[in-house]
Amino acid sequence: MFTKTDFWIGLAVGVVAGAFGYKFMQNRAAQQAQQAVVGEGQAEVSMAELVRQKEELEDMIAAQQAQAAK
Repeated sequence: MFTKTDFWIGLAVGVVAGAFGYKFMQNRAAQQAQQAVVGEGQAEVSMAELVRQKEELEDMIAAQQAQAAK
């Protein structure tokens, strides 16, 4: 059994596939945790803060459009 090359090739492929799968699942779990934190943070933003940010963005857009028109 241990002298057949098919066994060793299969073992190596399985180890590599397992390592990639483990890394993928770790990244996915981290992304889901990060998205949960971002979602919670958005619920706490007040209407006044959103209006202030909107006005800042509108000012930035107007400045860029004025610069592009020159």
